[in-house]
Amino acid sequence: MAAFSQAPAPDSHAMEARVNDLLERMTTDEKIDLISGDTPFRTHAIARLNIPYFQMADGPVGAHIPAPTIAYAAGIGLAATWDPELAERLGRELGRDARSRGAVFLLGPGVNIYRAPMNGRNFEYFGEDPFLAGRMAVGYIRGVQSEGVAATVKHYLGNNSEYLRYDSDSVIDERSLREIYMPAFEAAVKEAHVGAVMDGYNITNGDHMTQNRPLDLEVLKQQWQFPGVLMSDWTSVHDTVAAANAGLDLEMPFGVYFSREKIKQHLANGMISETTLDDKVRRILRVAATFGWLDHPAKDLGIPRYNLQGRAVSLQAALEGTVLLQNTANLLPLDRTKVQTIAVIGPTAAQTLTTGGGSGEVVSFANTNLITGISNIFGGEKKTLYARGMYTLDQFARLTHFTTTSDGEQAGLTVEHYSQLNLQGPVRSTTIEPVAIVPGSAHRRPEEQEINAFYSHKGSDFVVPSESDRWTGYYTPEQAGLHAVFVHTDGRFRLYIDDRLTFDNVTIPKYILNQTTVDLTKVSHKVVLEVYAQRRASSIGVSMGIVSLATIVDPDAIKMAQMADVVVLAVGFDNTSESEGGDRSFELPLGQQELIEQVAAVNKNTIVAITAGGSVDVLPWKDKVRSILATWYSGEEGGDAFARLLFGDVNPSGHLPISWERRIADNPSFAHYYPDPGTNRIVYREGIFVGYRGYEHSGTAPLFPFGYGLSYTTFAMSNLKTTSNADGHVLASFDVENTGRVAGATVAQLYVSQKNPSVPRPAEELKGFSRVELDPGERKHVTVELDPRSFAYFDTKAGDWQADAGSYTLSLGNSVNEILAKTLVQLSRTLHIGVAEQIASPAPN
Repeated sequence: MAAFSQAPAPDSHAMEARVNDLLERMTTDEKIDLISGDTPFRTHAIARLNIPYFQMADGPVGAHIPAPTIAYAAGIGLAATWDPELAERLGRELGRDARSRGAVFLLGPGVNIYRAPMNGRNFEYFGEDPFLAGRMAVGYIRGVQSEGVAATVKHYLGNNSEYLRYDSDSVIDERSLREIYMPAFEAAVKEAHVGAVMDGYNITNGDHMTQNRPLDLEVLKQQWQFPGVLMSDWTSVHDTVAAANAGLDLEMPFGVYFSREKIKQHLANGMISETTLDDKVRRILRVAATFGWLDHPAKDLGIPRYNLQGRAVSLQAALEGTVLLQNTANLLPLDRTKVQTIAVIGPTAAQTLTTGGGSGEVVSFANTNLITGISNIFGGEKKTLYARGMYTLDQFARLTHFTTTSDGEQAGLTVEHYSQLNLQGPVRSTTIEPVAIVPGSAHRRPEEQEINAFYSHKGSDFVVPSESDRWTGYYTPEQAGLHAVFVHTDGRFRLYIDDRLTFDNVTIPKYILNQTTVDLTKVSHKVVLEVYAQRRASSIGVSMGIVSLATIVDPDAIKMAQMADVVVLAVGFDNTSESEGGDRSFELPLGQQELIEQVAAVNKNTIVAITAGGSVDVLPWKDKVRSILATWYSGEEGGDAFARLLFGDVNPSGHLPISWERRIADNPSFAHYYPDPGTNRIVYREGIFVGYRGYEHSGTAPLFPFGYGLSYTTFAMSNLKTTSNADGHVLASFDVENTGRVAGATVAQLYVSQKNPSVPRPAEELKGFSRVELDPGERKHVTVELDPRSFAYFDTKAGDWQADAGSYTLSLGNSVNEILAKTLVQLSRTLHIGVAEQIASPAPN
């Protein structure tokens, strides 16, 4: 049986004996209590047997129950560091943060694969490549669990979008599951020995994940021999018998399906066996005994919650993860002796965007944003100017003047409030509202969050009911021309303008922020917004607005840009437009493209910083600006980190963990991202050709390739050599040299391709990498180990991994598209690797 990554490891025989002793002394009611939540983030305590409750802290980018806490760089930014050792350091600090709060489960990391940029939860995950995601996950988990806290890898499996996440069916062939979507989970289980796995909300291949016997029981528990706890995502269980017999161990947040009443009923009728129940209890107690939770209080009052070590790691992750995408004319780093005035402009300049929205959102003790970070480093003798550049979405909605009739006599909109969802049932009331805004639930203060998480019980107001409304009004433009129209909500709705359907987010609620451009004449236009349902406990609410493109940008921001030597434009998404529970668009939010184009037209020294959980559409304005940086969601130190990179105090070293599209239609998964018409089935027709694998397969060039990242210095890679044995273990060695004038780090990447494969295979697959730091002129010799799985594909007929005998090309480069050296590797015989075989950790450099 696998051991959990916890040192020192307890004696396994003594531990199992202790678990069995507790199990034998438990009543049936106590066993059932243990396999479900008592409060939203706690299990039941069994006081009679001195079994405490086991508290959970939401993750994955901060142990923030209760808040405030340290906000770390989000998953995709951490992946952009290509630094598993940093991931382990970060995980260790997350473990300390969890212990300071009494949490023994940390609900992270998230390792779902990035298929396309629309997924509203991409920011939590580790990018498009399963090998990179696995390496980062293993480091993260080892760090968390070294502190006696069980990591919880999520969301198992095929949860690659947020819209319709309760109902959509991810239809994925077995080879794609094994080669793309499973490896990060597999590495978490086999290498990092993760304590818990969380099932996703979605359906995969016809079964809800909480009752998916082939994936939960047969793969996870039997083939991978996972000894830990398989828990549900919150409210994701649908069937007592199916979930119990498929391997689910713990229902969260409450025992709705795993209640005493339902479990005892099915124990009595034989639908669930006592052995099945005992296995669930044994797994929970095994994790508790292994990590020591039965022997000492979970909360360590001696650990500072304001974790300065964690804050230092947060800063390092922000520094290493920022990717320099473009640097025309070497504008960066800025020369302090030549720059006197910097204008920091944009909707994300003064916001501290630690994370996107949803359960991963973190409230921190202290943080820096771009304007404070740049101002603090630039100094008081010079000028750092600030302008937001445009109104917020709510401000645009409040400034949109609607009238109840076409003649414009009365301001406002007529709202019919229906007694049921989906505009059904009688109209219970009619009101006149001045603006098209329904406030969401305000983000709870930390102390309120703590009360809800620890003391709410089943039957409390944990779920907020939904309702439906029809809003009708008239809009008369002040001037004819192009207007931006938007609806901002995580619910289901339709919008009509002049009786023509403008947005339909009922069947497929594609985006949280829906926007388009319409050409309006200077007459009254009828506007009807039908809100079919609001998402439960929505923090976003509903807002709708119309604004002329001619007035969308603040003219003061343009004047400020003209005054400055350099402009830093802060654009992108935030926790209300990129969030769990909904998806987002590829294009930047409302008005931001116009802002970039107008600023760049008056100041050629424009630097764009993009906050997002993945790629965005930069093609319309890319060549109009000098520099572009992807900052992702960089945690509480993002502003300070950006300023250090801006002035060259630190050299950018981030490399893309995704491929960055020219156009969204180029994305290999785009044509298959949404359900087939009339169904809930999302068929992953691209198969194994996801991300860079798909671009190479189709011959379509991305704008910025996977693994890409610029620096203020230059690097050379040479002398690629290999040694190997008959078992398929290969040791690759090479030299990396800093050929420039400043210190920096690069990521040496090793890709494998098979010559004359017997089955369709990607042209290149990442199978090794090393982040290398070098002083000017310094050279380092690097070694990277590859195992037989590095050369294998999954043989669906045999049900195992197969590496065919023959020649393989090993390519070394700065990205998948910038290969600097190649060599051949010869496998003398065909190798078969079983699905239960353990994964060997790579040797250190």
